[in-house]
Amino acid sequence: MRVFRGHSRPVPEPVVLAIGNFDGVHRGHAALLARLQAAAQRYSAPATVLTFEPHPREFFAPQAAPARLSTLREKLELLAQEGVAQTMVCPFNAAFAALSADAFVREVLVRALQVRHVIVGDDFRFGRGRTGDFAFLQAAGERHGFTVEAIGSVQLNDDRVSSSGVRRALAEGDMARAAALLGRPYTMDGQVAHGQKLGRQLGFATANLRIKHNPLPMTGVFAVAVDGLGPEPLPGVANLGIRPTVGGTRPLLEVHLFNFNRDIYGAHIAVRFLQKLRDEQRFPNFDALKAQIAADAAAARAFFKL
Repeated sequence: MRVFRGHSRPVPEPVVLAIGNFDGVHRGHAALLARLQAAAQRYSAPATVLTFEPHPREFFAPQAAPARLSTLREKLELLAQEGVAQTMVCPFNAAFAALSADAFVREVLVRALQVRHVIVGDDFRFGRGRTGDFAFLQAAGERHGFTVEAIGSVQLNDDRVSSSGVRRALAEGDMARAAALLGRPYTMDGQVAHGQKLGRQLGFATANLRIKHNPLPMTGVFAVAVDGLGPEPLPGVANLGIRPTVGGTRPLLEVHLFNFNRDIYGAHIAVRFLQKLRDEQRFPNFDALKAQIAADAAAARAFFKL
C-alpha cells in the first residue's frame, strides 16, 4: 500500500476516497472499505483512504482523549489487509484544524486528492467547528464534480459497531466481544526489545515490546497467540501494563512463549489477545510474583489445552 504524508502535493491520479479515523479498523470500517473497493472498480480509480494523525480528539483534548486501539503503523497494516491501495495521512495540527469545511474540500479533496467519489460514515463531520456534514459534502461535490455516498452503522446483536464499543469490551476484559466487533482478535504489534531480564530470573523468559498505546486500552494478564516467528501462531501468556511490582512506569507488553527459546531480539511480532486471565496487580515480593506467574502460565496452557 502506498502512503502519502500530508496533502501538500497532489496524488498522481484521481481517486475514490473513504475518510475517517479508522481506529482499530473494526467491522464497521470493513463494511465502508468494501464499499470503497466496489466504487474503485466502478470508477477505475485507486481505492484510497484519508486519515489523520494524531486522532483529532487527541489534538483538541489530549487529557480526555480515548485510548487508541491501533498505532499508526498498525492502522496502515490493517487498511492494507482490507485491500486499500493508498492512504493519505494528514497531520492533525493547528493549521489543519483551522481549515474551514470549504477549504478542506478545495485544498484536500479537490486539489490534493482529485476525488471522483467520496464515501463517509453517516455521522461524518469536518472543517473548523465541525460545520461540514454530508449535505455540505454533497453540495460541494456538485460544484467540484465528484459524487458522495454515506454508509450507515453496522449492527451486531442490535448494538452499533464502533471504536468506543471495542474499547469498552477491552476495558471489561471481554476479549470475545472485542473480537466479534473487530472481526478478529484484538492485536498489538511491535519490535522485540531488550528488557531488564527479570523474566529469566523468575523462570519465565519474555519477549518485551515497548507499547506506543498510551493510555492503554486495557491491562492485565492474557492467553495470547503470537504471529511473525514462523508459519503458525505460537501460544503464550502475556502481561500488558506498567509492572507495578518492579516499579514500572511505562507501558510494556511482556510475552512468554511456551516451549520456545530462540533469540528473537529485533523481530517484529504481532500479539493476539485471546483470553483475559486476571487484572494486573502489585505483589509484596518476588516470590509471590513468581508463584502467580507460574499460575498464569498454567491457566494459559489450560486455555490452549497444552
